Amino acid sequence: MNCIAATVTRAGLTVHAELDDGSYPTGRKISDAETDALPLARHDWHGDWNYTLRPEPPARPPAGPGTSAWAHPALTGLDPAQWDQLTAALHTTADEPPPIHLSLADQAFITVLRLRYRITVTALAQLYGVSATTIRTAQDHAWPLLVRTGYPTETAGPTLRTLPRLTAYAREHGIALTPKTNGLFLRDSFASRIWASRWRISCKNRRQVAEDHGNRLAQLSPGH
Repeated sequence: MNCIAATVTRAGLTVHAELDDGSYPTGRKISDAETDALPLARHDWHGDWNYTLRPEPPARPPAGPGTSAWAHPALTGLDPAQWDQLTAALHTTADEPPPIHLSLADQAFITVLRLRYRITVTALAQLYGVSATTIRTAQDHAWPLLVRTGYPTETAGPTLRTLPRLTAYAREHGIALTPKTNGLFLRDSFASRIWASRWRISCKNRRQVAEDHGNRLAQLSPGH
């Protein structure tokens, strides 16, 4: 404890450390939905490791249906007035909301994209900067509500399974879809590509070392 408290840097950092003698249960499992609800500001570089946890309660969805900034007619098949009517109807028939910080409108929009364009859960997780579990939870909540309101559930556009295809399609219709990655997924930056390249080279080197080691063992075996 004293060693930690004595930490200083040339830039002037000082550390205060004291023993926390509280009792904390072990073995508790934290769900993806709980993690997504934390007020985390993930850094651009490898945000799954580097992030800031803000001292505020987890965000909760708005009391009403909320809004979805990307609910454009070219993506939803509905004009703004029809979309507002739909989300209002969903809110009227909705039961207890799931423990995720996406608004009901965003949950509906996510499900509409899945229905109309067969976009993968992974692509939508990248778009919203949340886990795949959160996307599935949003879909499981909104899909029955959409069915009740009579929203068509068949494919109504091109198959856009990946995020690049979705953003390209949106761009053709004047819609800017900027992924809210927040570091959950590495951005396509030069540093990210270098990191990924080094990771692939490292894996290749490890495989080569394993193969060489296996060959040497085979040469030493009694059959050689």
